[in-house]
Amino acid sequence: MEVSRIRALRGPNLWSRHTAIEAIVSCDPAETSIADIPGFEGRLRALFPAIGALRPGGFVGSTSLAQVLESAALGLQAQAGCPVTFSRTATTLDPGVYQVIVEYSEEAVGRLAFKLALELLTAARLDRSFDAAAAIAQLRETDEDQRLGPSTGAIVEAAEARGIPWRRLTEGSLVQFGWGSRQRRIQAAEVDSTSAVSESIAQDKDLTKKLLHVAGVPVPIGRPVDTLDEAWQAALEIGLPVVVKPQDGRQGMGVTVNIVTRDHLEIAFRAAAEHGQVMVEKFLPGNDFRVLVVGKQMVAAARRDPPQVIGDGEHTVRQLIDEVNTDPRRGEGHATSLTKMRLDEIALARLGVQGLTPDSVPEKGRRVILRNNANLSTGGSATDVTDDVHPELAARAVDAAEMIGLHICGVDIVCESVLRPLEEQQGGIVEVNAAPGLRMHLTPSFGKGRAVGEAIVGDMFAPGEDGRIPVIAVTGTNGKTTVTRLIAHILASEGLRVGMTNTDGVYIEGRQIDSGDCSGPKSARNVLLNPEVDAAVFETARGGILREGLGFDRCQAAVVTNIGAGDHLGLNYITTVEDLAVLKRVIVQNVADDGFGVLNAADPVVAAMAAVCPGEVIFFAADRLHPVMATHRAQGKRAVFVEGDDIVAAEGAWRERIPLRDIPLTRNGSIGFQVDNAMASIAAAWAIGLGWETIRSGLASFVNDANNAPGRFNVMDCRGATVIADYGHNPDAMRALVAAVEAMPASDGQRRSVVISGAGDRRDEDIREQTLILGAAFDDVLLYQDAAQRGRADGEVIALLREGLKGASRTSHVEEITGEFVAIDRALERLRPGDLCLVLIDQVDEALAHLKKRIAEPAVA
Repeated sequence: MEVSRIRALRGPNLWSRHTAIEAIVSCDPAETSIADIPGFEGRLRALFPAIGALRPGGFVGSTSLAQVLESAALGLQAQAGCPVTFSRTATTLDPGVYQVIVEYSEEAVGRLAFKLALELLTAARLDRSFDAAAAIAQLRETDEDQRLGPSTGAIVEAAEARGIPWRRLTEGSLVQFGWGSRQRRIQAAEVDSTSAVSESIAQDKDLTKKLLHVAGVPVPIGRPVDTLDEAWQAALEIGLPVVVKPQDGRQGMGVTVNIVTRDHLEIAFRAAAEHGQVMVEKFLPGNDFRVLVVGKQMVAAARRDPPQVIGDGEHTVRQLIDEVNTDPRRGEGHATSLTKMRLDEIALARLGVQGLTPDSVPEKGRRVILRNNANLSTGGSATDVTDDVHPELAARAVDAAEMIGLHICGVDIVCESVLRPLEEQQGGIVEVNAAPGLRMHLTPSFGKGRAVGEAIVGDMFAPGEDGRIPVIAVTGTNGKTTVTRLIAHILASEGLRVGMTNTDGVYIEGRQIDSGDCSGPKSARNVLLNPEVDAAVFETARGGILREGLGFDRCQAAVVTNIGAGDHLGLNYITTVEDLAVLKRVIVQNVADDGFGVLNAADPVVAAMAAVCPGEVIFFAADRLHPVMATHRAQGKRAVFVEGDDIVAAEGAWRERIPLRDIPLTRNGSIGFQVDNAMASIAAAWAIGLGWETIRSGLASFVNDANNAPGRFNVMDCRGATVIADYGHNPDAMRALVAAVEAMPASDGQRRSVVISGAGDRRDEDIREQTLILGAAFDDVLLYQDAAQRGRADGEVIALLREGLKGASRTSHVEEITGEFVAIDRALERLRPGDLCLVLIDQVDEALAHLKKRIAEPAVA
């Protein structure tokens, strides 16, 4: 068995809406059925009993090794605790070759699961050992390293529940919610609206106390110190017991409380000094409480207890700690709800105060404290007390957060009870924390968890808001780029800042920020990342969907221009028009529930996609009497069609008419494929709720020239002759172009010429058919060889094109030329006034620039 390619599908894809690993797996004939491998299944189950049932795959009643690989990769992740459920193995036309797809929640875990699954199968085949427990532990460790921590994860889960899209921007906790101009960002539990100044103040414990004191909030007295002697002097002035901590610290690091001796203070000073400037402040007796403030409300509170064990009269302190640390809720870092207790220098000092060592055996029932500060990150535990907090105490916590300027704030309070106001007891606010940990509120050791993630998301997004901007996805065989550009132009007419991707580049508000073929998911994600974008239009090509899936989870409108006879068939196991349709319809399957699929009713393969659209459908077709259109309109649903000299948008008895003469793109309706493109664009703009005046204005002001829509039927005058530049590159495009040329006015004796090459990554029959179509419509055919042959040998494409011209009914002159620009020059040299030349360009920008330059040159006598 050989794995030849592994891809990460990071968005909705051909197989599912799940993120998944896709692998191409080749099996020898003996591996297409594990029943033919003696003893294999028994050895496999002995090595990994949790693999479960093996579904038949590839051949009726048989299970291939590829199918076993699928089951193993999914099963290993599931045993590691990853939330994965989807997997599939698909056969291909190549015997023994399969596509194996397995869902992942973290890409690194999914890739590792495939690697370990391969090792498992190899061990089962060769009767070797395989440590399944170690493999699962490795996956679990990788998952813990990769996945979001509990605080950020809770916010993300709350956003998902509200339908808010999110994207992790780093390997850490920086996350974007929403898209474009409606996005928000968080870093762990800190929101983008919190200023760096406020965070800086919160980190300075001394400044924080001064500001809180000014605001009338009770705080303990204390001051920064530079040396151990100064610390002890401050402790004596303040009065023992005291607390020693870093002036700029977090997560309880370097904090020691209830210090009563110089020896204990010396240890505490060293621990705090590792984190910067040291502070000494008065120790407040009572319990340690954390109050969480979000916006201007207290949303949760917990009592934090220090790390401690209870003696049983039999085990040592060290053994009791080890026993507590076996709790699966306790981990090394912050990925779990609790953190393991540590026998560090501070814990040893605290044991000494209690007359104990790690090897002491405390009597039954004795409470042994390992450190006095109660942070979860140092091994403490938490008890929810949200419902017990007195309103006045909660108000002081909110005052503290507002004084510092924190939108999400963890307020640390030490007092006897939260049932009474702070002013009525010995207590105060000892710290104010930016980006507070949420573990103690989400999964407290005791009491119920609180929905703090929902509270934070609710503070960032108003009720009903989901952070989305309108997203329109466009796909099809021909017309994609023109439709994408026209829709973007209409949206801009509304005053929206538009982000657009297509095969020419990435555009923000009309400015090109990237070039090349940008019709894939990476470019789409980059547009959605931009905070200056109010709406997005994405040309969505087959390659990007196959390679990585979609760059968005769902769209407001999905436009499918046509499928026709297809294009790029025979590549990546997309071999038929039906295969291509299944791939292209991915954008339709991921339309929002309140969105629209915009589908070509005249293309039966496209029209059939209506069945998989979660939202409504707008059909478009020039023929208003087409059976699909007629049925759809009879149901009172939206449709766009041609009636007389107008494009009509209809819904029930309602009509909106736009004269074709007001749409320059269509040349008064004479260019049929541009009429189709205009109808698709009108339907898409209607789908996202644009007004009809805006739609009319956008259509009227869109000029289909080389600047606005390069390579899309750009018509130029060349000293009395007509030159048309187009990027058409498949038989359907040739038919549409011939029809458009036939509809254009022609002078007597007009000679028509065409300059054409062919893309080498098409099937032989597709390359031949292009010139078969052109041979019936053009007098002269100039064949040139592309700059990139895409896997073909020199001269191979031209030979196929010439074969298509055999028996041509009109063509009388054929030339073969090396070089696109040389072929263009030759065609222009042969032009006479009144002639027409169609140039099918390959290097779009370069060829258009060359044409513009040559046309501007004075005529040569």
